[in-house]
Amino acid sequence: MAHFRPDLQKLALTPVHDYVSARPPFAADIRRAFADLAPAGYFVALRIGFLFPQVEVNALPASWVERYNRQGYMPQDPLIRWLHAGEGVVRWSATGLDDPRGVLVDAARHGLRFGLAVALVEDGADPRRSLGTFARADREYTDAELAEVRARFAALAAAARPPAALTQAEAEALSMVRDGLLIKEIAVILGVTEGAIKQRLKGARLKLRAKTGSHAVSVAAATGLI
Repeated sequence: MAHFRPDLQKLALTPVHDYVSARPPFAADIRRAFADLAPAGYFVALRIGFLFPQVEVNALPASWVERYNRQGYMPQDPLIRWLHAGEGVVRWSATGLDDPRGVLVDAARHGLRFGLAVALVEDGADPRRSLGTFARADREYTDAELAEVRARFAALAAAARPPAALTQAEAEALSMVRDGLLIKEIAVILGVTEGAIKQRLKGARLKLRAKTGSHAVSVAAATGLI
């Protein structure tokens, strides 16, 4: 089990921006962001919708996940209650919530002795909640580590938000590229010039912060724009 020194000034942490690409974060991005800060395990759910999050990674110990589900801990888990009602970041030991079933005591037996809970809610017309819990076995998180976890989590949650809306023409062109059509074929079907199609694809690529056309298709599909 890896351990951290409390003096983070001597511990070189990778800057937050290194973890955020120009596309929505997926499992690999999240693992890179938190492997060093949550050596005992973590759970991340970004942009939770009506039923499911847009991105979810469960890196908690398999033995704990199995026991947690078997015992039906979720309804009385104090961390779950805090994550769905609170906002910001808090140490597990400071939630101030009752734990009548001893969920955290049981978690400690699986190496999850100390941890952080993070919950962020977006601004805007369609606010989504993102939440995460991060654990270690050896000691409480320092203030510097707490701030670092929150910063990395916030960066990933922001990167998961859909980019600027595409015009109908841009979305249509991207959808046809996704379906395997060539630019000249799209132009014939839509009755416009190839230059017009290229311009639509360029506009979509810039809005999606994508490097290539295929990258733009992937981002648009992942964020529900096509």
